[in-house]
Amino acid sequence: MINRLPTPNYPRFHLAFPVTDLAEARRFYGEFLGCAEGRSSAEWVDFDFFGHQIVAHKVAAAAMADATSLVDGKQVPVRHFGVVTDRATWDALAERFRAARVRFVIEPYVRFRGEPGEQATMFLLDPFGNALEFKAFADPGQIFAT
Repeated sequence: MINRLPTPNYPRFHLAFPVTDLAEARRFYGEFLGCAEGRSSAEWVDFDFFGHQIVAHKVAAAAMADATSLVDGKQVPVRHFGVVTDRATWDALAERFRAARVRFVIEPYVRFRGEPGEQATMFLLDPFGNALEFKAFADPGQIFAT
């Protein structure tokens, strides 16, 4: 289990995203990432994603689509979601993903090194092609730095 920050007392985000197999979603988000499961039905399941609510909705494979955008010299999946953690948690996740031989969309690295908004980031896909970004800021107060 990955160390989590205390549940925030500020607004949390809610994100719904497509998957083609709820059992596989439960394995990836529940077992692999350690997200607690909330309510569910035959068509969707809620997960606690680092204190935020994400909902996997079952769809046909034809409903899945990808688009990318050039960011920092890398093709970043446009449709993605993720979490901002502290650096120790990010390092633990990167180590865990490497040990599991996760195939990264974008390997773990540090963007804007030495600049305002310096951040460690990495992208991977869930089993359904949904892109997830995990990031940590050198200075959490600079999350919106320009």
